[in-house]
Amino acid sequence: MKKNTLRFYLTITIVKIATKILKLMGRNATHLPGWLANRLCPDFLGHLEKPEKLVYITGTNGKTTVSNLTASILKDNGYEFVNNSTGSNVSEGVVSALLAKSSFFGKAKTKLGILEVDERYSPLIYPYMQPDILVCTNLFRDSYKRNAHTEFITGILNKQIPKHTKLILNGEDLISNHLAEGNDRRYFGINCPDGHSTPNNIIKDVAACPKCGGRLEYEYIRYNHIGRAHCTNCDYGSPEMDYTIESIDYANHRCQVKTPEGSYDFKIIGENVTDIYNMITVIALLSELGLPIEKVQKSFEKMKITASRYDEKEVNGKKIVLNLAKGQNPIACSRVCDFIKHDSGKKAVIFMLDDYYDARESSENIAWIYDIDFEFLKDDSVKQIIASGVRNQDFHLRLLMAGIPEERVTCCEHELESASCVNLEAVDKIYLLYDVYTIQYAHQVCENLEKLIQNSRTK
Repeated sequence: MKKNTLRFYLTITIVKIATKILKLMGRNATHLPGWLANRLCPDFLGHLEKPEKLVYITGTNGKTTVSNLTASILKDNGYEFVNNSTGSNVSEGVVSALLAKSSFFGKAKTKLGILEVDERYSPLIYPYMQPDILVCTNLFRDSYKRNAHTEFITGILNKQIPKHTKLILNGEDLISNHLAEGNDRRYFGINCPDGHSTPNNIIKDVAACPKCGGRLEYEYIRYNHIGRAHCTNCDYGSPEMDYTIESIDYANHRCQVKTPEGSYDFKIIGENVTDIYNMITVIALLSELGLPIEKVQKSFEKMKITASRYDEKEVNGKKIVLNLAKGQNPIACSRVCDFIKHDSGKKAVIFMLDDYYDARESSENIAWIYDIDFEFLKDDSVKQIIASGVRNQDFHLRLLMAGIPEERVTCCEHELESASCVNLEAVDKIYLLYDVYTIQYAHQVCENLEKLIQNSRTK
């Protein structure tokens, strides 16, 4: 924490007044206060007092869910902490969250901080506010025009991670589990067949040993490059894991978790393999924070995935599933396609993945569409696929390239038109796959589908 200056005090005064005005207007004040603080005082974050224990949660996929679940369980156990689960994970959101739990003079009001941090923003955050614990869920290619390749992101993180920071890493991710190799670390993962993932993906970002370029020999691949492997030429390979899922019982929504303290039975909060990974990540983090495993176990019985990530409704015997798939993120989209393939029933899938901001300032980069494993939807149980939005023709072409019969593919220009395209007589489940910025369309389409299903029943 730097010595405070007159500029800092003027800034914090202005920002706190602005925050009160925003809240009087019914706004959340989760981004603008941080933006204003950074504009008026570029090193503002360095003047705020750091909580005694500060945890950052980062990674390509799962960081929001892990952050939200961690916060929910800590609240359930009476913890006070600063958190940005309702705001953004960039520097402005982090500053806003810390400000909300700081005194007028920048003193921390809580001893614990649990902050979701976008990996690209680490150079703007870590130099001023260093984490005691860093959780990295995984590292994949994502948002090509911004993140380039996993080696680029890994390089950024390795330059910023302090040597004293304890790392909690995915033991089955050969990219993220080798971050800051000199640091103290714990590993989590799944130590059994998951039953809901398919290993033959288009993308595998670790095809050769990153250390010597030698041949990697995989014990198994769960999906993409997630699995266990070792180099046949050097000592590079997968580590032993400290926190693992030992067995999964989807029918009864239970799993067996092994920790350094022993084995425990847990409730499963989702059936996608990514949900299982998020779950073991949270268990590892909370255990390392010192929360007794029995309390974590008890709290998980009350938990469920945040509705903004996954939700489902049943209307007259038909199920509508809203599932975040994340545009410009081929791995996240592929995981959802694989999950749909393994799910039961006759299904229709609606894609509404156009990124709102990319549509405004488009780079015309559609490479991510061709890296999605649409081949998983070439299944007899998937009766219809609807491509909606400005990129509907690009999705149409990619779906045909995946070998999906053209008669199963429908295109519509706008997301809100997609509900009327569904052949309700042919399906009993409809999946709405949306991007972070198209969730408003997903809710509207869901409402339209509910009306259509109800009206079809009365005819």
